[in-house]
Amino acid sequence: MDKDLKQEASGKGQNIKGRVKEAFGAVTGNKQTEAEGVADRMAGAAREKVAEVKRDLSNPDRPPREEADDE
Repeated sequence: MDKDLKQEASGKGQNIKGRVKEAFGAVTGNKQTEAEGVADRMAGAAREKVAEVKRDLSNPDRPPREEADDE
């Protein structure tokens, strides 16, 4: 597994962790936990995007990936 793929997988994991933490904070009414979840989710999404851009730049012959409308 190459480094960019590992970074993307790590970002996905952090994104999921953030979503769970955000939901837990919302359910329990804990605004701090909810905010930490949002921060984790955003950091994970950023890490995923950086890995994707690095991968696309390192292989210019490959067609660009389609954007997903997640959010």
